[in-house]
Amino acid sequence: MKLRRWLLLICLALPLSAAELNVFAAASLSDALKELAPAYEAMSGDRLRLNLGASSVLARQIREGAPADVFFSADEAKMDDLAKAGLIAAETRRTLLSNTLVIVVHAERGAAVTTLADLATAAVRRLALAETQTVPAGIYAREYLRKTGWWDKVSGKVVPTENVRACLAAVESGNADAGIVYQTDALISRKVRIAHAIPVSAGPKIAYPVAVTAETKHGEAARRFVAFLASEQGRAVFAKYGFLPAGK
Repeated sequence: MKLRRWLLLICLALPLSAAELNVFAAASLSDALKELAPAYEAMSGDRLRLNLGASSVLARQIREGAPADVFFSADEAKMDDLAKAGLIAAETRRTLLSNTLVIVVHAERGAAVTTLADLATAAVRRLALAETQTVPAGIYAREYLRKTGWWDKVSGKVVPTENVRACLAAVESGNADAGIVYQTDALISRKVRIAHAIPVSAGPKIAYPVAVTAETKHGEAARRFVAFLASEQGRAVFAKYGFLPAGK
């Protein structure tokens, strides 16, 4: 009888709706989500599988039927595309974060860059950018360079990379003399330094929307996780990694 009673108590203590969630999230969110995941799993009993990469690639995977439960994008455009296709639960969509762009160079042997104009000088032969046609970080960078009149002067130097973390890695390794990444990416690396920070007021409007997918088989659990990301605990971790509140 005692054994049965203990087994009953253990069963009652276990979450009744534990789920394994596939979270498709922008590469720039990697460190924050890897810190948040264990805390959420311990609290909820759910398990998280993080699929981290360029938002454009993740959105394409979802369109092609990949089993995503939550999509956390680095721009509104990719989320808009999925919304138009009926692939997200519209009522769950919310924009949580913002960010800003910075120019980075190698921490020890970095190019002589202190202003945007320096990207056009001989000091920079290779400029790493996330792919400028599809990847949000690259699109934001190209948009800003065009707005300021420097795109035509530096476009011939651009080394395109798969995503913003690959852009950062190109500068860390010396394969690029400079790169434009999110501030949050620059802050997690000891191998680069910020040579020039683009003011939030002057840079592109960067937004990170999150939503539950329409095809999820774990709707309740996915909604719980999105609510956790937006909670005080979630926002504190994002702030720790340099993310700004939405709208900034």
